[in-house]
Amino acid sequence: MTVKLFAFTCGTVTGEFGRLMEGGEGEVTVPVPAFLIEHPAKGRAVFDTGLHPDCRHDPAGRLGDRLTSLFRVALPPEADIASRLTGIDRDPGKIDLLIGSHFHFDHVGGNALLPNATLVVQRREWDAGMDPDTAARAGYNPRDFDLGHKVRLVDGEHDVFGDGSVTCLPTHGHTVGHQSLRVRTAAGEIVLAADACYFCRTLRERRLPRFAHDKAAMLASLDRLAALEQGGARLVFGHDPEFWRSVPQAPAQLG
Repeated sequence: MTVKLFAFTCGTVTGEFGRLMEGGEGEVTVPVPAFLIEHPAKGRAVFDTGLHPDCRHDPAGRLGDRLTSLFRVALPPEADIASRLTGIDRDPGKIDLLIGSHFHFDHVGGNALLPNATLVVQRREWDAGMDPDTAARAGYNPRDFDLGHKVRLVDGEHDVFGDGSVTCLPTHGHTVGHQSLRVRTAAGEIVLAADACYFCRTLRERRLPRFAHDKAAMLASLDRLAALEQGGARLVFGHDPEFWRSVPQAPAQLG
């Protein structure tokens, strides 16, 4: 038996295309993904959690003036991660692991909706989030992720279930401790790139976002993702709206 992988979109973010990709023009509206991984023997994990429900009625109160000046967010009814899970008959209170790619608002906003999960995050990302000055510079809000969850801090590559089926892959650069996730399914190996690679063009043309913690590290992470793709893995790009139009969403399996 192999793991099952399900994809969701949990709202959208609209902003200046050039912030997200060098050479981008005008505005772009991008999906906010989240994923459910079900292990046949060892439980359920969610990779990233999308936007917080407060973004529906008070985005400025939730995100602050700076972020709301840069981005417009939309979270339709029933699109938060808890509603997405209950929509396919999964109990948000029975998610075992919450694997975070990094601590930006559109990836950890729904953490509060999975109260019983253990947070799995790179140690260097956690340390950055716990330092007030570093968190402020990175645009992190601790009330998104410092919520009293049990925390499993990992350093580098990490075998989540101990059998090679789900592996955290360090893909630093976008943030100090960003990680992607490799999932081995019956349909083959799938790599959830998250913000290590926003768009297909980010990988093909090496067009980075305007701002990154470490652009050299981000380019090295893109090289790693490209090598995984060349080795047969299917990449799921973090926020590519054209790509996401073809992604099967729950209750259909992605893999």
